[in-house]
Amino acid sequence: MAGEYLIGIDIGTSGCKSILIDGEGKVIGYSLQEYPLLSPRPGWTEQDPADWWKAVQVSVWRLLRKTGISSNAVKCLGLSGQMHGLVALDKDCQVLRPAILWNDQRSMVQCQRIHEIVGGIPRLLELTNNQMLPGYTGGKILWMREQEPKLYKRTRLFLNPKDYIRYVLTGEFATEVSDASGTGLFDVRQRRWCDQLLTLLNIPIERLPRCFESPEITGRITKRASEVTGLPVGLPVVGGGGDAVIQTTGMGLVKPGILGITIGTAGIVAMGLDRFHPNADGRLQIFCNNSPGTWHVMGVTLAAGGSYRWFRDALCEVEKEKARQMGQEVYQIMEEIASAAPAGSRGLIFLPYLIGERCPYSDPAARGGFIGLSLQHGRPEITRAILEGVVFSLRDVFELINTMESSVKEIRTSGGGSLSSLWRQIQADVFQCPVITVSGSREGGAYGAALVAGIGVGIWKSVNEAVKVLKIETETIPDPRNKEVYEKLYGVYHGLYKTLKPSFDAIAQSQRQEISFHTTKEKTDELC
Repeated sequence: MAGEYLIGIDIGTSGCKSILIDGEGKVIGYSLQEYPLLSPRPGWTEQDPADWWKAVQVSVWRLLRKTGISSNAVKCLGLSGQMHGLVALDKDCQVLRPAILWNDQRSMVQCQRIHEIVGGIPRLLELTNNQMLPGYTGGKILWMREQEPKLYKRTRLFLNPKDYIRYVLTGEFATEVSDASGTGLFDVRQRRWCDQLLTLLNIPIERLPRCFESPEITGRITKRASEVTGLPVGLPVVGGGGDAVIQTTGMGLVKPGILGITIGTAGIVAMGLDRFHPNADGRLQIFCNNSPGTWHVMGVTLAAGGSYRWFRDALCEVEKEKARQMGQEVYQIMEEIASAAPAGSRGLIFLPYLIGERCPYSDPAARGGFIGLSLQHGRPEITRAILEGVVFSLRDVFELINTMESSVKEIRTSGGGSLSSLWRQIQADVFQCPVITVSGSREGGAYGAALVAGIGVGIWKSVNEAVKVLKIETETIPDPRNKEVYEKLYGVYHGLYKTLKPSFDAIAQSQRQEISFHTTKEKTDELC
């Protein structure tokens, strides 16, 4: 619609992205503001919600200034955000502690206890259709109650990351069905908080926000928020969605047959479902989708783009310096290096379990590594092996989804990893399926949030109508010459987790003991 604009805001793990689209789904502009990731202990990841809010203010101001669009022409705002995080607010709505993030592994014991309290995983699947994974919000709430009881007693409300931003924008406490699904406390079939589970866990429902469908209006921009963001007072804010779900909406994954692969910090393999499916063994995640009466199946790997970023930060100083000198992105330099290695990286395999794993193995003790390293391997093979190992981990997830919906005809890829032509080719070759990118896919959850905002104010009647604005931008055809090498290498990769599981457990135990020793020593030193 001419003269009508929508804003999508995504509270990601590495930064806040704000985008502006028009009534035909065209991206007019975007702005990204980064913030730090904290890891006070191995396996712990946290962020300061104040950093998110500052980033929202900066990115939205910059977006409006850069595009030159009057804020009064913006009709609605949608929110996307990293899922499963825990933000605890006190009675004065002040943040009590740093937010505990989706990839934090500290609540493994609490999650196991939840399974026991309920009566086992099969019973929990009957209640919520999902296991209580270590990254989920429910386990974090119990961890806080046990490990930080004074803070827990002061807690008035628990929110997910994007819903904290909703609160500071609108003054309203609310969430929506896709993000609520990822707390582990939600009845996905009935699309409501699971009263029975909350009672068993002694979590008062009053400490959880009201839940909406994604396109519903949940609040409006306050005068205070308007002053620091430039957004107009009274601008509607819709429910939006958890990033893992709503970014697939922005890719057009609203019905079976199209597989979505997102390579961001995490890796996501997903598909839209037009009916509810029981989560048979609990290894996948089945959440409510962003349209009423629809669902979403996915599996998440914890360190997809995160593995590549780790490699960049830890071992690519030369590449970073070269990129600075040439005025290029460091990832472009890294891709050129990886392209010098053949498909299969001469038999070198990378395991991307740098912070444990979620799917298909829910195992905080899993550890990363290179298998098959020899004197013939250099920087090209090591770099390419990381890209291939991430895609192998995504194929592990696909094999599970394929037992549920086996009519996959195309793959749509998004996230930072979709910007790499080499990574897209590796996906096409490993899956032996065409891989496409669509308009808006590089904007991730922010684009899906903007589309859902448009539905909320009637620009589109439904999600199915909204995704018709998507256009194919690239198509990558599988190279049949690489099929055999990847089939063989994937077969080896697939067997490595089971083989190395005892070693992973021993290493994780050793690391925990070392952490315990240093923590005890620090406390002793303080007393002295």
